[in-house]
Amino acid sequence: MPIPSAIAPTRIHDTPARIALLAPPEPPDRDSSTSVAKALSLLSSFTPHHPTMGVSEIARRAQLPKSTAHRLLAVLVNWGMVTKRGTEYSPGARLSELAALSSRPDTQELRRVALPHLLDLYERTHETVNLCVLAGTDVLYVDKIHGHNGVDSPACVGSRLPASNTAVGKALLSFSTPNTLARVAGNLRPATSLSISSSSQLSRELESIRTLGVAYDRQEARPGLTCIAAPVRSWSGAVVAAISISGPVQRFRPPNAVSVIRAAAAGIAKSSQELSWRHQVSN
Repeated sequence: MPIPSAIAPTRIHDTPARIALLAPPEPPDRDSSTSVAKALSLLSSFTPHHPTMGVSEIARRAQLPKSTAHRLLAVLVNWGMVTKRGTEYSPGARLSELAALSSRPDTQELRRVALPHLLDLYERTHETVNLCVLAGTDVLYVDKIHGHNGVDSPACVGSRLPASNTAVGKALLSFSTPNTLARVAGNLRPATSLSISSSSQLSRELESIRTLGVAYDRQEARPGLTCIAAPVRSWSGAVVAAISISGPVQRFRPPNAVSVIRAAAAGIAKSSQELSWRHQVSN
């Protein structure tokens, strides 16, 4: 079954912006460059202290007429750079994806190698599929294919979640350094009543994962969402990433997906060996 474009993972070479970059250069257009500058000033209006604003406040911060801000925001929303909820705007998921690529350029090769296996997992399960790496005590979402009619995921590409609350995070922590484990255990951030909440519970869970070779999230990141994950090894045998399948508890049964998640993780490892991939994860 072909993958619907709405759920296909974003790839830079597929975007209109990338296609435009490949076209022959044209003479500079003063109006176009001015519009770009105005759009960038709108994006720069958002700050950690003001992540959500109405058009009037955005226009004031960008020092633009309200009508101009409204028109350019509509374009940014269409491109996924800005999200609109009601009358308020906030940075969009596409910005998070670009930020992830710029902050971790080493993940680009990982995404390319893993993509065929992620697509295969989706074809087999039609549930949400994730690719993650460890970033300090969090997991960084590197790629994602959204499943059908599932519980909203707590993370998009480029976002982070506490590693101890997720199946991918626990799969990575199971083979992480003692220093990283100590930092995670000393700063547990439960998201639900079922999240890991003590260092002893974390130790028992990670030991079980080392034995089974897979990790589970039993509504620990979000109520109603369950997940299974497996670690991905590099050419050297080091665990450098994790993949997962997640879905609503009413429909998805993680134990039934053990064989397919293991096979996908092994396939990514084999592909990375063939390409002499040298990805290393910083803990």
